[in-house]
Amino acid sequence: MNLKKSNIWICQRKRQDPIKEFLGWDVTDGKEDKAILRQPWERQKGSSDWECPGTSSAQAGRAAACQGCPNQRLCASGAAAAPDPGEAAELRERLRAVKHTVLVLSGKGGVGKSTFSAILAHGLAADEAKQVALLDIDICGPSIPKMMGLEGEQVHQSGSGWSPVYVEENLGVMSVGFLLSSPDDAVIWRGPKKNGLIKQFLRDVDWGEIDYLIVDTPPGTSDEHLSIVQYLSAAHIDGAVIITTPQNESQIFPPTTGGAEKMCQNLNVSLLGKVPLDPQIGKSCDKGQSFLSEAPESPATLSYRNIIQRIQEYCDQHHFQEEKII
Repeated sequence: MNLKKSNIWICQRKRQDPIKEFLGWDVTDGKEDKAILRQPWERQKGSSDWECPGTSSAQAGRAAACQGCPNQRLCASGAAAAPDPGEAAELRERLRAVKHTVLVLSGKGGVGKSTFSAILAHGLAADEAKQVALLDIDICGPSIPKMMGLEGEQVHQSGSGWSPVYVEENLGVMSVGFLLSSPDDAVIWRGPKKNGLIKQFLRDVDWGEIDYLIVDTPPGTSDEHLSIVQYLSAAHIDGAVIITTPQNESQIFPPTTGGAEKMCQNLNVSLLGKVPLDPQIGKSCDKGQSFLSEAPESPATLSYRNIIQRIQEYCDQHHFQEEKII
């Protein structure tokens, strides 16, 4: 099948996907195993693909890809990068039932960020009276479906929008991984397309009444982080949890420059805790199981539970202060 639209490579598509059609992609049958996807106004010049730089880029309206685009003059003026008041109001309305939003960040990959996001979601959802949602915005490397035991699941849509995929009745998950035919499919998107999907996750998913929205972000500081903060500014963000390298949190390899504790002192932020290494953490994630349930007596479980409790206390205090202001 040949999918036409957007700026990505999709490999080995074998069947028509209604979710892709919902996203606005033009789906046509074909024999190609590999299709390059591009915006309607994008063209080929020789063997190179011209691609939209995005409205927030310094090259907006000026790059070679912009030639012939009907929005070229608008982008060049900078007006296209300005926040849309109507869009902000729409996001605010969709997210008004979300009480607390917590971002999970890291400066580099492989430090346990998605692992912590999954464990945090499981820990918060242990209280059956709380509704928890986990949003995976790591567009190019979605690992949350595997960690939550949801590989192979797909998103369903209704009149009220996309429905999250549920682990438990009070724990829903949304990820680009649910929109792919196979976990081996590659999603190679530039910033504007990533930003558009993140916006759709916030605007078009029927989250319902949510006590905690946990947002698992990709490593580093890039388009995804800027976009999620901008979009969520229409609602609110309680705070962010930064995951450091294992050397700094494992207590096995002592940091030589002060580690996370020194960083927190310098930045005047709270050190939530240190998690000792436990091989069962990785094994539980690979099996899509909750580490907290699989290893309740592990020292790492105790550390995680203490961290989760501190996050809950912070969110409750933050919510109380907001109510006082209102």
